[in-house]
Amino acid sequence: MAALRGVGIGQGVATGPVQRMSEALPAPEQAPSTAGAAAERVRVQEAISHVAADLTRRAGAVDGAAAEVLEAQAMIAEDPTLADEVEERIAAGSTAEWAVHDAFAGFRASLEAVGGYLGERAADLDDIAQRVLARLRGVPAPGVPDPGHPFVLVARDLAPADTALLDLDKVLALVTTDGGPTSHTAILAREKGIIALVGVGDATVLTDGETVIVDAASGTVTTEPTAEELERAAARAAERRAADDAPPSPGALADGTPVALLANLGKPGDAADAVARGAEGVGLFRTEFLFLSATHAPTVSQQREAYRELLSAFAGRKVVVRVLDAGADKPLPFLNDAHEENPALGLRGLRALRASEDILREQLTALAEADAETEADLWVMAPMVATVEETAYFTALAREHGLRTAGIMVEVPASALLAERLLAHADFASIGTNDLTQYTMAADRLLGSVASFQDPWHPAVLRLVAEVARAGGALGKPVGVCGEAAADPLLAVVLAGLGVGSLSMAPAALADVRHALAAHTLDDARRIAAAALDADDAAAARAAALDAAG
Repeated sequence: MAALRGVGIGQGVATGPVQRMSEALPAPEQAPSTAGAAAERVRVQEAISHVAADLTRRAGAVDGAAAEVLEAQAMIAEDPTLADEVEERIAAGSTAEWAVHDAFAGFRASLEAVGGYLGERAADLDDIAQRVLARLRGVPAPGVPDPGHPFVLVARDLAPADTALLDLDKVLALVTTDGGPTSHTAILAREKGIIALVGVGDATVLTDGETVIVDAASGTVTTEPTAEELERAAARAAERRAADDAPPSPGALADGTPVALLANLGKPGDAADAVARGAEGVGLFRTEFLFLSATHAPTVSQQREAYRELLSAFAGRKVVVRVLDAGADKPLPFLNDAHEENPALGLRGLRALRASEDILREQLTALAEADAETEADLWVMAPMVATVEETAYFTALAREHGLRTAGIMVEVPASALLAERLLAHADFASIGTNDLTQYTMAADRLLGSVASFQDPWHPAVLRLVAEVARAGGALGKPVGVCGEAAADPLLAVVLAGLGVGSLSMAPAALADVRHALAAHTLDDARRIAAAALDADDAAAARAAALDAAG
């Protein structure tokens, strides 16, 4: 028996035979074209158009993050910059195959050099290039194997187009050698509820047909398992299936202490899935989807219709809407597209909205009108609040527009350290752990060279969360977490132990977090949180919490 280690997605466990992904198509040879540039140009244009259309078709067959990823891939396939790179090589006498291979490889290297989130998008380019090359060669594109029985899929990485359409009756679990917790493979696996381990570098030793146990909770792949280990894994899997099939209950610790489980949503169409998975409401509705693809701000009526659709799906339940969070990695031409040397520390969030207050006022107007026409409990919050003055400004403006409950996102250390003063003005606080970690650790979320610092388990981040929760408790103001940390089942227990009253996450993570909370009392959670706080770094905090949890 041996255990291979990686990053687990979710808490599931599966057992089955390995089936490796087929190898990529071989790279074309660099040889001059015998057909001429005009003919090569026609060939590559047809192949790219075909691939883009196929990705768009696949996007139409799914929804949620899967659809968004596939739509983005279709856009990348027809990206003008890439087209120019391909054309440059064809004009120099290359074949269509070599032009595509070389141009995509160059673009991939550029993304890898940037690292972080963009670096993890580099794998998406490989998939697009492979599909275009397959079309040029008249052969099927590499894809998921079908051995005729359920299996554990092992791959270097999995293309979004393949992950989005995996047959979950056949694929018991997914193991990749590449990727991390923010790769598209991980994001889609989490959304689809696939048992997965990513970044298992040693998975190259796995061979077709051998039986393994994939345990996402412990982040291990067990090879050559004993009969006893297989029996335990099967029992755990059966327990999880039974729990998943049971009607979802409100989030609570084992002693009945409530911890509301809410959903993070990016568009109204995601609401039905969240409700089906037992979301008690919405802890973060991102309104950027209305703005990011536009050259002008959407009208009040356009916004109102979208908000009304969302609120109608959650009648009688809390819906927290974040006003537009633009800037940094999400610049908008009508809000703030000026070059900034360090946009993460620039004019973003509420700062950008105050500079274009008409956009903020229109958004609040649309929200108030949608609220008047529906029966949800609407809460609104401002992103990137750093001062007491900003808090007072936003809450006063929200109330001027007739919105009853106005709060702030705590994403910078300043607002966490002064939480009691900010909460004297705001009705609630929602902690965005992604940015709070970035600013606490001085580690850009998009920069691969400092990715190891971007870990919400760090005791410095946890201490700031504890301070906000303490302030909320002292003033009787609700405090929740809506960052990725809330989707980590063990970390969710720690957050509850720190005094956080609600957790908001991707709907697919709700079941795992619900199960984790139900296994511990409030005293347990406080003890586990204390162990994490007493550690020196993120890895030690996670290990200490795991030990304390038993």
